[in-house]
Amino acid sequence: MDPQKRVEEMLYKLKERDFRITPQRLAILKTLAASKGHPSVDDIYQEVKALFPTTSLATVYKTVSLLKELNEVLELGFPDGSNHYDGYNPAPHPHAICIKCKKIMDPELMNIDELSEEMSKKTGYKIFHHRLDFFGLCPACQQKN
Repeated sequence: MDPQKRVEEMLYKLKERDFRITPQRLAILKTLAASKGHPSVDDIYQEVKALFPTTSLATVYKTVSLLKELNEVLELGFPDGSNHYDGYNPAPHPHAICIKCKKIMDPELMNIDELSEEMSKKTGYKIFHHRLDFFGLCPACQQKN
C-alpha cells in the first residue's frame, strides 16, 4: 500500500469525527503510514520530535490510541509492555518476531482467512479479528550466534 494513501485514509477517519489535524498529528500519521518496522510510541515520538521539538509524548500516545480506536492502527502488545504499532497495514495479519533483536516482519502467508474460518467452525465463536505471531531468531541474529 502507498503510505500517502494510508495517511489520507487515516485523515479521513479523523476528519469524519471532527478531530483537529495539527502539524504534529499529521507527522504522527505519516510516521505510522510509512513505517514497515512496527514502531513503538517512543520511536514515533523521537521521529516527530525531530521535526516538532515541542511535541509531547502524551500527544503521540493520544493520537496512537485514537487511531487504534478507529481501527486505523494495529497494536502489537507484548508482556513486557513494549507495544508496537502498525499503521501501514492495520488489518490483522501474521508477524514473525525475533526474540533477540525484537525485529518484527510481516510475512505473506496463504490460508490465514481459511484458518480463521476453521477456528470459527471448530469453536462456534464468531471471529472478529485475530493475532498470529511467530517467535524465533531472525537471520541476522542466527548468524551472530
